[in-house]
Amino acid sequence: MIDWHVILASASPRRSELLKRTGIEPEVIPSDVDEDVLISDPAELVSELSERKCTDVAMRLLASQAEIPGKTVVIGADTVVAAGGKILGKPENEQDAFRMLQNLSGRLHEVLTGVFMIFIEDRKIVRTKSFAETTRVKVAALSDQEIWDYIATGEPMDKAGAYGIQGLFSRYVEGIEGDYSNVVGLPVCRIYKVFRGLKNELQ
Repeated sequence: MIDWHVILASASPRRSELLKRTGIEPEVIPSDVDEDVLISDPAELVSELSERKCTDVAMRLLASQAEIPGKTVVIGADTVVAAGGKILGKPENEQDAFRMLQNLSGRLHEVLTGVFMIFIEDRKIVRTKSFAETTRVKVAALSDQEIWDYIATGEPMDKAGAYGIQGLFSRYVEGIEGDYSNVVGLPVCRIYKVFRGLKNELQ
Protein backbone atom coordinates (compact mmCIF):
# COMPACT_ATOMS: atom_id res chain seq x y z
CA MET A 1 0.00 0.00 0.00
CA ILE A 2 1.12 3.58 -0.72
CA ASP A 3 0.75 5.75 2.36
CA TRP A 4 1.00 9.06 0.52
CA HIS A 5 -1.83 11.35 -0.52
CA VAL A 6 -1.33 11.64 -4.29
CA ILE A 7 -2.09 14.82 -6.22
CA LEU A 8 -2.03 14.55 -10.00
CA ALA A 9 -1.03 17.83 -11.67
CA SER A 10 -2.92 16.93 -14.83
CA ALA A 11 -6.50 17.05 -16.08
CA SER A 12 -5.90 13.96 -18.25
CA PRO A 13 -8.58 11.35 -17.51
CA ARG A 14 -6.25 8.71 -18.94
CA ARG A 15 -3.52 9.44 -16.38
CA SER A 16 -6.03 9.48 -13.55
CA GLU A 17 -7.48 6.15 -14.66
CA LEU A 18 -4.02 4.57 -14.89
CA LEU A 19 -3.30 5.51 -11.27
CA LYS A 20 -6.70 4.23 -10.14
CA ARG A 21 -5.97 0.86 -11.73
CA THR A 22 -2.95 0.53 -9.43
CA GLY A 23 -5.04 1.25 -6.34
CA ILE A 24 -4.18 4.96 -6.10
CA GLU A 25 -7.09 7.42 -5.94
CA PRO A 26 -5.47 10.71 -6.94
CA GLU A 27 -6.72 14.18 -6.17
CA VAL A 28 -6.65 16.08 -9.47
CA ILE A 29 -5.30 19.64 -9.49
CA PRO A 30 -4.42 20.63 -13.09
CA SER A 31 -1.41 22.82 -13.72
CA ASP A 32 -1.79 26.27 -15.28
CA VAL A 33 1.70 26.53 -16.78
CA ASP A 34 2.36 27.54 -20.37
CA GLU A 35 3.42 24.41 -22.27
CA ASP A 36 4.70 26.35 -25.28
CA VAL A 37 8.48 26.06 -24.85
CA LEU A 38 11.30 26.18 -27.38
CA ILE A 39 12.92 22.81 -26.75
CA SER A 40 13.44 20.46 -29.69
CA ASP A 41 14.93 17.46 -27.85
CA PRO A 42 12.07 15.13 -26.78
CA ALA A 43 13.67 13.94 -23.52
CA GLU A 44 14.59 17.49 -22.46
CA LEU A 45 11.09 18.72 -23.32
CA VAL A 46 9.18 16.17 -21.23
CA SER A 47 11.59 16.60 -18.33
CA GLU A 48 11.19 20.39 -18.38
CA LEU A 49 7.41 20.41 -18.71
CA SER A 50 6.78 17.71 -16.11
CA GLU A 51 8.88 19.67 -13.61
CA ARG A 52 7.08 22.92 -14.44
CA LYS A 53 3.65 21.35 -14.04
CA CYS A 54 4.50 19.65 -10.77
CA THR A 55 6.20 22.71 -9.28
CA ASP A 56 3.30 24.97 -10.28
CA VAL A 57 0.76 22.85 -8.41
CA ALA A 58 3.01 22.21 -5.41
CA MET A 59 3.81 25.91 -4.96
CA ARG A 60 0.14 26.91 -5.29
CA LEU A 61 -0.78 24.28 -2.75
CA LEU A 62 1.85 25.38 -0.22
CA ALA A 63 0.95 29.06 -0.69
CA SER A 64 -2.73 28.42 -0.05
CA GLN A 65 -4.54 28.00 3.23
CA ALA A 66 -5.88 24.63 2.13
CA GLU A 67 -5.33 21.70 4.41
CA ILE A 68 -2.61 19.37 3.13
CA PRO A 69 -2.46 15.77 4.35
CA GLY A 70 0.70 15.06 6.38
CA LYS A 71 2.34 13.07 3.60
CA THR A 72 1.47 14.36 0.14
CA VAL A 73 3.12 13.84 -3.23
CA VAL A 74 2.45 15.93 -6.33
CA ILE A 75 2.99 14.16 -9.65
CA GLY A 76 3.55 16.10 -12.87
CA ALA A 77 3.84 14.39 -16.24
CA ASP A 78 4.27 15.26 -19.88
CA THR A 79 4.15 12.90 -22.86
CA VAL A 80 5.39 13.38 -26.41
CA VAL A 81 5.58 11.25 -29.52
CA ALA A 82 8.81 11.45 -31.48
CA ALA A 83 9.54 10.10 -34.95
CA GLY A 84 12.98 10.44 -36.43
CA GLY A 85 13.98 12.66 -33.52
CA LYS A 86 11.19 15.14 -34.27
CA ILE A 87 8.43 15.86 -31.77
CA LEU A 88 4.84 15.27 -32.85
CA GLY A 89 2.50 17.25 -30.61
CA LYS A 90 -1.28 17.38 -30.69
CA PRO A 91 -2.62 18.01 -34.20
CA GLU A 92 -3.83 21.52 -34.99
CA ASN A 93 -6.42 20.26 -37.48
CA GLU A 94 -7.37 17.20 -39.51
CA GLN A 95 -4.76 17.87 -42.20
CA ASP A 96 -2.09 18.08 -39.50
CA ALA A 97 -3.33 14.79 -38.02
CA PHE A 98 -3.12 13.19 -41.46
CA ARG A 99 0.48 14.39 -41.85
CA MET A 100 1.45 12.95 -38.46
CA LEU A 101 -0.19 9.59 -39.03
CA GLN A 102 1.29 9.32 -42.49
CA ASN A 103 4.67 9.95 -40.88
CA LEU A 104 4.11 7.14 -38.35
CA SER A 105 2.76 4.66 -40.92
CA GLY A 106 4.93 1.56 -41.26
CA ARG A 107 7.53 2.94 -38.86
CA LEU A 108 8.92 2.51 -35.40
CA HIS A 109 8.62 5.61 -33.23
CA GLU A 110 9.16 6.59 -29.61
CA VAL A 111 6.79 7.76 -26.90
CA LEU A 112 8.47 9.60 -24.04
CA THR A 113 6.92 10.58 -20.72
CA GLY A 114 8.69 12.78 -18.22
CA VAL A 115 7.62 12.48 -14.59
CA PHE A 116 8.45 14.85 -11.74
CA MET A 117 7.40 14.14 -8.15
CA ILE A 118 7.49 16.51 -5.20
CA PHE A 119 7.08 14.94 -1.76
CA ILE A 120 5.64 17.16 0.98
CA GLU A 121 5.54 16.41 4.69
CA ASP A 122 4.04 18.85 7.20
CA ARG A 123 3.85 21.56 4.51
CA LYS A 124 7.56 21.25 3.66
CA ILE A 125 9.16 19.79 0.55
CA VAL A 126 11.28 16.87 1.74
CA ARG A 127 12.42 15.36 -1.56
CA THR A 128 11.91 15.32 -5.30
CA LYS A 129 12.21 12.54 -7.87
CA SER A 130 12.34 12.79 -11.64
CA PHE A 131 12.74 10.44 -14.57
CA ALA A 132 11.80 9.95 -18.20
CA GLU A 133 10.45 6.70 -19.63
CA THR A 134 10.71 5.72 -23.30
CA THR A 135 8.57 3.16 -25.14
CA ARG A 136 9.02 2.22 -28.79
CA VAL A 137 5.89 1.59 -30.87
CA LYS A 138 5.67 -0.05 -34.31
CA VAL A 139 2.75 1.07 -36.46
CA ALA A 140 1.50 -0.98 -39.41
CA ALA A 141 1.58 0.49 -42.90
CA LEU A 142 -1.61 2.53 -43.33
CA SER A 143 -3.41 3.51 -46.51
CA ASP A 144 -4.54 7.11 -46.94
CA GLN A 145 -8.14 5.93 -46.64
CA GLU A 146 -7.44 4.15 -43.34
CA ILE A 147 -5.87 7.32 -41.98
CA TRP A 148 -8.82 9.51 -43.03
CA ASP A 149 -11.30 6.98 -41.64
CA TYR A 150 -9.49 7.06 -38.31
CA ILE A 151 -9.38 10.86 -38.27
CA ALA A 152 -13.13 10.91 -38.95
CA THR A 153 -13.71 9.20 -35.57
CA GLY A 154 -12.34 12.30 -33.82
CA GLU A 155 -10.09 10.20 -31.61
CA PRO A 156 -6.73 11.65 -32.74
CA MET A 157 -7.51 15.34 -32.32
CA ASP A 158 -6.53 15.79 -28.64
CA LYS A 159 -3.64 13.34 -28.49
CA ALA A 160 0.11 13.66 -28.99
CA GLY A 161 1.10 12.06 -32.28
CA ALA A 162 -2.56 12.08 -33.36
CA TYR A 163 -3.43 8.66 -31.94
CA GLY A 164 -4.62 6.92 -28.80
CA ILE A 165 -3.15 3.45 -28.34
CA GLN A 166 -5.93 2.45 -25.94
CA GLY A 167 -8.64 3.21 -28.50
CA LEU A 168 -9.43 2.38 -32.12
CA PHE A 169 -5.82 2.91 -33.15
CA SER A 170 -4.82 -0.26 -31.28
CA ARG A 171 -5.70 -2.28 -34.41
CA TYR A 172 -2.80 -0.61 -36.21
CA VAL A 173 -0.14 -1.26 -33.56
CA GLU A 174 2.12 -4.14 -34.58
CA GLY A 175 4.36 -4.17 -31.53
CA ILE A 176 5.59 -2.37 -28.43
CA GLU A 177 9.01 -2.33 -26.77
CA GLY A 178 8.61 -1.10 -23.20
CA ASP A 179 5.81 0.02 -20.89
CA TYR A 180 2.34 0.14 -22.47
CA SER A 181 0.98 2.50 -19.80
CA ASN A 182 3.71 4.96 -20.73
CA VAL A 183 2.18 5.26 -24.20
CA VAL A 184 -1.23 5.94 -22.65
CA GLY A 185 0.34 8.78 -20.66
CA LEU A 186 1.85 7.64 -17.37
CA PRO A 187 4.49 4.95 -16.61
CA VAL A 188 2.78 3.59 -13.50
CA CYS A 189 5.24 0.75 -12.94
CA ARG A 190 8.14 3.19 -12.72
CA ILE A 191 6.14 5.45 -10.38
CA TYR A 192 5.35 2.50 -8.11
CA LYS A 193 9.06 1.66 -8.01
CA VAL A 194 9.76 5.17 -6.72
CA PHE A 195 7.25 4.67 -3.88
CA ARG A 196 8.68 1.24 -3.13
CA GLY A 197 12.20 2.66 -3.08
CA LEU A 198 11.19 5.34 -0.58
CA LYS A 199 9.57 2.77 1.65
CA ASN A 200 12.74 0.66 1.62
CA GLU A 201 14.82 3.74 2.48
CA LEU A 202 12.76 4.29 5.63
CA GLN A 203 12.95 0.69 6.85
